[in-house]
Amino acid sequence: MNLKAQNLNARRDPRIDSLIDNLGKVRNLYQTAISPDGARIAWVVDGEEQGKRSGSEIEVAPRTSPEKPIRITAGSKGELCVEGSLAWSPDSKTLAFLSDCQSAGENKTQADFYLAEMGNKPKIRRLTHLPGIPEAPAFSPDGKELGFLYVEGATRRASPLAAEKPPAGVIGEEGLEIKRVAEADIASGQVRQITPASLYTYEFDWSPGSQELAYIAAPPPGENNWWVAQLYTQPIVSDKPTSILDPANTLGPLHGLQIAVPRWSPDGKSIAFIGGLMSDQGVTGGDVYVVAAGGGTPVNLTMGRTSTAAWIYWRIPGEIEFTEIVGGSSRLSTIMQKPGSSEVLRIVEDFTAPAKLGDGTLDLSLSRWADNFFYIESSFASPPEVWVEKSVDAECQGNCYHPQQITHYNDSLKPAWGKAESITWISSIQPSPTIPASDATKDFNVQGWLLYPADYDPAKKYPLIVHVHGGPSSAELPRWPEVGYGPAPFAALGYFVLMPNPRGSYGQGEAFTQANRKDFGYGDLRDILAGVDAVTKSHNIDPERVGITGWSYGGFMTMFAVTQTNRFRAAVAGAGISNWQSYYGQNSIDQWMTPFMGASVYDDPGVYAKMSAINFIHNVKTPTLAVVGDRDGECPAPQSFEFWHALKAQHVPAQLVVYPNEGHHFVDPEHQRDVIARALAWFQKYMPAQ
Repeated sequence: MNLKAQNLNARRDPRIDSLIDNLGKVRNLYQTAISPDGARIAWVVDGEEQGKRSGSEIEVAPRTSPEKPIRITAGSKGELCVEGSLAWSPDSKTLAFLSDCQSAGENKTQADFYLAEMGNKPKIRRLTHLPGIPEAPAFSPDGKELGFLYVEGATRRASPLAAEKPPAGVIGEEGLEIKRVAEADIASGQVRQITPASLYTYEFDWSPGSQELAYIAAPPPGENNWWVAQLYTQPIVSDKPTSILDPANTLGPLHGLQIAVPRWSPDGKSIAFIGGLMSDQGVTGGDVYVVAAGGGTPVNLTMGRTSTAAWIYWRIPGEIEFTEIVGGSSRLSTIMQKPGSSEVLRIVEDFTAPAKLGDGTLDLSLSRWADNFFYIESSFASPPEVWVEKSVDAECQGNCYHPQQITHYNDSLKPAWGKAESITWISSIQPSPTIPASDATKDFNVQGWLLYPADYDPAKKYPLIVHVHGGPSSAELPRWPEVGYGPAPFAALGYFVLMPNPRGSYGQGEAFTQANRKDFGYGDLRDILAGVDAVTKSHNIDPERVGITGWSYGGFMTMFAVTQTNRFRAAVAGAGISNWQSYYGQNSIDQWMTPFMGASVYDDPGVYAKMSAINFIHNVKTPTLAVVGDRDGECPAPQSFEFWHALKAQHVPAQLVVYPNEGHHFVDPEHQRDVIARALAWFQKYMPAQ
């Protein structure tokens, strides 16, 4: 049942449907994969039927003529299904992929692995018949096995963002769904699970000799325990893993932090990974570390670097490629390891790496010799396409690559909003639980993005909406918007939109990311308010028409902001958190808070109380709309109920809308439209765009 069926539909501005219809015309791209020999490039793109998105499809093209792709599919000609999750064999002759094309007679949503043997006319062979959800395939280096992550008998997608199952039975003990590393024999298709059922596995990598795995895992329930995960190695012929790194028991800057993206060195002696303070599994950020394959003290290769590493690829000994977020942009860089030291060399600057990191992989592919690489890029001005960076000259020094667009699926689409501008401003550093007075001697340079209203007229004054990103360990990067809640619809309908990257965000180094520990809503709110001051002085913005919105952590910031200042004329809190103390016992991922708060709510309730909006509810005057999914396990609906109830008791204009059968991210198209319509109507009521 959706809201429309319950007669709860908002009166919708007709421009909303037009805008969302246009956003829905984008053919999104999800993955690129170049063959190890550099001869072929593959990618995954939205399928299309009669002008509407339907499923996804795989295309493969020669690297030398990528403008001439062919479709690879397990289905019949013209059949629409979901296909993707690409992996090339080491000899570049075979492309493995997931497809649900042949699942209609078994299970309409069941995906299985298929092998495409490349040639003039690729031959497709089904490899597996799985009862569960597989993902993240990777060939063993010897090409004999296909490893993958697998939840046998899964009833839902493994993610805290997905809608929660209704609670039943013995909670936390019965019905646990455990993700493990499995392998399928390429010759026979026989499937065997490798990692033990006592560990929930998030990411893995093969050793160069194909005889061991490195993986990041924690005891189940897996969606809750990623924040205390360890790095393991395990022979594939054994069911006994060895923990070689436990951040909880590691001394130094990695102590108590999170780890992701394990990558075995080409010589098999070391394992690289990213370590840092991370609030969400799959939204990776931190420093690049290396630890001996047998265990030992990890070494930080990017210590003190004022950027955030998000993905790594180890191609030859002594050289590690990694993407890093710098301010509001991304770039690809290389670490050149030397005895006793390491040096970072920048390769490509200012391309937008996709935010969807999934299992730690990125939509970026490098050939074995890295003479070129392919990636998916979009911006506020340009919808997503596949691009290639080609080496200009082998003897070149510095930036030696030239970008070239490969696909043209979305060339006809133009933004319905105004231009985007990267801006910076100064925000004061004040002593906090994690910033001692001795360090609060200089100011932060804070970066953000300002999206202009459509049809901008410099002779007019415009209202401003502050859109706060989730996380908090994340970053606003310039990318084409997807259908769903976000900043673009507000700009399309006449608002300036400020998208700040305050302290706690990625992009300015690990110290900046950690600057909001035990300080949620204080230092980051000062950064945001300083940004509002800056843009209202430098742009044609009416300071009397400023609103705030956000989702998840951004929803918390929205709730907390209106208890600390009356500057905002209206607020819309999506999937917010109003009371950190009650939230600790309600959500399904409470482990994420300890690295940020320093202790559980039972050991230090005071730190949770001081950051809870509900404790300052008497200060609120701002009309506030709260929206949430009824099966949100990450930011449960009772948090929005609590805030709304308190506002109503204080006679503050408030409204709460609960969306049935939705998790943290809405998937029902009608709900996606409805929530945007309600938010825009709320802002138009209290701070209209004239």
